[in-house]
Amino acid sequence: MPTNADLARVFRAESGRILSVLLAQYRDMDLAEEALQDACLQASEQWPSKGVPQNSAGWLLTVARRRLIDRLRKSTHANKEEVIQAISDSLTATEQIAEEAQEIPDERLKLIFVCCHPALAENARVALTLKTLCGLTVPEISRAYLLSESALHQRLSRAKRKIKKSGIAYEVPQDQQLAERVSSVLEVIYLIFNESYTAFEGQSLTRVELAEEALRLARVLYRLLPRPDVAGLLALMLLHHARHEARSSDTRAFIPLAEQDRRLWDQEAISMGRQLLLTAMAKGQAEKYQIQAAISALHAEADCWENTDWAQIQLLYYELYKQEPSPIVELNRIVAMANSGREQQALQSMQGLAEELEEYQPYHAALADLAAKLGDNSLAHTHFANAIAMTKNNAERDYLVQQLAALESE
Repeated sequence: MPTNADLARVFRAESGRILSVLLAQYRDMDLAEEALQDACLQASEQWPSKGVPQNSAGWLLTVARRRLIDRLRKSTHANKEEVIQAISDSLTATEQIAEEAQEIPDERLKLIFVCCHPALAENARVALTLKTLCGLTVPEISRAYLLSESALHQRLSRAKRKIKKSGIAYEVPQDQQLAERVSSVLEVIYLIFNESYTAFEGQSLTRVELAEEALRLARVLYRLLPRPDVAGLLALMLLHHARHEARSSDTRAFIPLAEQDRRLWDQEAISMGRQLLLTAMAKGQAEKYQIQAAISALHAEADCWENTDWAQIQLLYYELYKQEPSPIVELNRIVAMANSGREQQALQSMQGLAEELEEYQPYHAALADLAAKLGDNSLAHTHFANAIAMTKNNAERDYLVQQLAALESE
């Protein structure tokens, strides 16, 4: 019988596609989300005893449409009878199709561009798309933005009101409008991928299905608009995802890059990523995604951690910082500095970021690791403890606990 975790995986995998279809018929995002939540609740009550339907998406969509009709009948919307009739007609049509054969149209790309409309604040565009398209929770998105959950709730509410009030069209924009909105879409896709790379909560270090969804969206966008920045992002994600098989094993839930068996890396994905990167770089000035892809390509080219071209990686992070000044980019440059042999200088520079990155878990993990290598056990202990306290992923936490235990045993 399906567990709660099994049901959660199904709901997350299907929610964006179903919500997009509901919004295509009725443009009230809150009402559509409520109808989908009703369907998920009904599934959680019935599936444990009856089993997950063969076409879980079709089941959820049918129930969500019924719940949407129920909610519309209780509403005061002026055109509700017309919408109810349209949804009822679609229900009649799909119910005539066997559940196993029912196909769900993919409207997600349209919804991405709705959520990334210029009328919305850029940070709201990304958060809203992560919430509606990919089923990420408010805590997950809050972590990506270093925001409180209450602040994010307010941001999402304002964005939804703006979409409704402005009458933003549910469509993929054309020509110049399309190009203008790509940067927000790329940021959305990259945050989806980053969320997959280190799961927020639970035992699993990665969410392969979420990474694959980000890659799918990036491929769709690249076919639609083969710009250098789109190619750069797709290359970056392919090069990162190529390592996922080596990030854990039967005996180790988390394996850092320095200790990974590089024979497990997906060479086909690496080759595709490199080719896309070369294509992107040949078309003009390198932008942030191309630079990050170039850094990842240098890791892929090295036969071991020690032979990585750390000097070149430092230069690339320096170039990235000029384009996108950020304490997180600076932290990565400092880590590369430490790995190139300038450990004491790197430690001093890293400590200078304490105020800006106090709430950023990877900062504490990196500082603890560097302090331990330099023999400053007291500093290492403090920051290992901070990193452990901030870590929500069990696999990563266990690794950090082991590192702290090893330090204390010396």
